Amino acid sequence: MSKEQVEKRKPNGPLDYLSLGITTFGVGYLPLAPGTWGSLVAVAFYATLSNAFGSYRYTPSLAPPESTVAAIHAAIMVAFGIFILIGIWAANRSIPLLGNSDAPQAVVDEVMGQLTVFLFIPFTRTWLLIGAGFILFRLFDIWKPFPVNELQELEGGIGVCADDIGAGIYAGIVLTVIHAISLYI
Repeated sequence: MSKEQVEKRKPNGPLDYLSLGITTFGVGYLPLAPGTWGSLVAVAFYATLSNAFGSYRYTPSLAPPESTVAAIHAAIMVAFGIFILIGIWAANRSIPLLGNSDAPQAVVDEVMGQLTVFLFIPFTRTWLLIGAGFILFRLFDIWKPFPVNELQELEGGIGVCADDIGAGIYAGIVLTVIHAISLYI
């Protein structure tokens, strides 16, 4: 989706303000690289989840049953799917509020893409691996290799979000390889 101007309108009612809040995560209005700020929101969220649910990896004697671990991961995947749907709705509704089909203030797509990266690795508190995931996502988000660049051409909120999810998939694959290699080094 090219960054085309659309007729801008003022927010009108709670749903407009809610969609703007979700779309910008509050950091979309920060100066200098709002997409990076959005990615950092996702990193902080992942680190919090990893700290809460990943501690069993470091104390195997306290590890919950495998069924509990599977349930946690399933719940996270369902929550992520719901978040994607809500984010696409919010991005679509925010396009006329921001006056641009891919406004820089819209960072919900970066949050989605960055979280996509971390779906590829088990919970970790290794800041080196988390940092690598952050850098890889930002690189793929800027580079937009095929077919990621074409995904931006989709209409509305899907076009705003799909390319970042695609970049997250590429970055997640690379991060998985790095993680696997690091386990043998």
